[in-house]
Amino acid sequence: MKRRACLIIFIIWGMGSILFAQPKATATLNEWLQKNFDHLVQIRRHLHMYPELSNREHKTANYIESQLRTWGFKEIYTGIAKTGVVAVLRGKGKHVVAVRADMDALPVEEVIDVPYKSRNPGVKHACGHDLHMTTGLGTAWYFIDRMKKGWQPPGTIVFIFQPAEEGPPPGEEGGARLMVKEGVISRFGIETIFGMHSSPFLEVGNIGYSIGPALASADRFEIHIHGKQTHGAFPQGGIDPIFIGAQLVIQFQGLLGREVDARSPAVISVGRFEAGNRFNIIPGEAVLEGTVRTLDENTRQFIEKRMREISEGVARTFRARVEFQYDHFTPVTVNDPDLAHLVVPALEKVLGKDHVIQTPPVLGAEDFAYFANEIPGFYFWTGVRRPGDPVIRGLHTPEFDIDERSISVAIRAMTTLVETWFKAQSSP
Repeated sequence: MKRRACLIIFIIWGMGSILFAQPKATATLNEWLQKNFDHLVQIRRHLHMYPELSNREHKTANYIESQLRTWGFKEIYTGIAKTGVVAVLRGKGKHVVAVRADMDALPVEEVIDVPYKSRNPGVKHACGHDLHMTTGLGTAWYFIDRMKKGWQPPGTIVFIFQPAEEGPPPGEEGGARLMVKEGVISRFGIETIFGMHSSPFLEVGNIGYSIGPALASADRFEIHIHGKQTHGAFPQGGIDPIFIGAQLVIQFQGLLGREVDARSPAVISVGRFEAGNRFNIIPGEAVLEGTVRTLDENTRQFIEKRMREISEGVARTFRARVEFQYDHFTPVTVNDPDLAHLVVPALEKVLGKDHVIQTPPVLGAEDFAYFANEIPGFYFWTGVRRPGDPVIRGLHTPEFDIDERSISVAIRAMTTLVETWFKAQSSP
């Protein structure tokens, strides 16, 4: 009987060793996350309660700076790209990696009844940027805590807290584009950058990634159609801009269906069609406004060219005149293939292979692309949906919220990316 009991104990001990054996650094991180999880939740909830819109993230920036200084960061730069914050943790090596988190919220009214409900009416972190900032802060806190215990980073880690990812207000510059323009990459010598985004499509515990194109370009078009006003009973006496605008909406979908390679995903959506002020008057003006999304730069340029030609051609056919404006907002976000192949096995080892999921590219957009256009970047999705919840509370909706256990998952992933990259730089 004693021999049988000992055998059972040995088997259980052996299974536990297999299940819980992890690299020392990962075990240390898990202990650190357990110890500090409640405070990380408090950080996330504070950020959620006090959201601020693009280029207006003044209190958010002050809070981020105060947290970093509390933990011992000395090298902190503020006012980057208006309200951005950059913190630098210098190690003993020459290589430099960056972790990026976006800061801004959306003009969305909070409707969920939670203790951390937004205190700013009409403004909400409906895209998970509160989680993104908490991940950046948590990663920074973990690494500086390790330094206090004698560990030295094998290089420099730059933590970028970026404003205006959702787009700066009209007439203003902002976001990643302005950070790059101001020289944040060259100033700190950043060689590689990592970022993440909340995903309501993935359950907490999972992360998703793509190799190559991960998110689409995002462009905006606005078309002013100049016709000729007339009485609704006598259309032959005018030039109907509504009819012409309707033709354009149809022709744009024909462009996608008949001129764009079906293997190159693209979307043209008209989000605003305005004209007229009375039921029996054909107006003289109409405006179309919308967005174009692609996963390929050549397709992006081709669509812009053809939309302009179609707009001018249709208008000319019906004796109208158009003003065509096309604004390039965000390029395609591309995950560097070599970098992806380096870090994915490490993520699988830390999180479990079944929890690291290769996902198809999405036609949402991210201005992380401006960083990844300059240096190799890797951008991943962190699952925030509660396990078993059949409802997907989408991004940019009043109902959006996260399972706060995703904080630990995101920090584990981000620290793994940084450590894996440094290890690769020191390999012969």
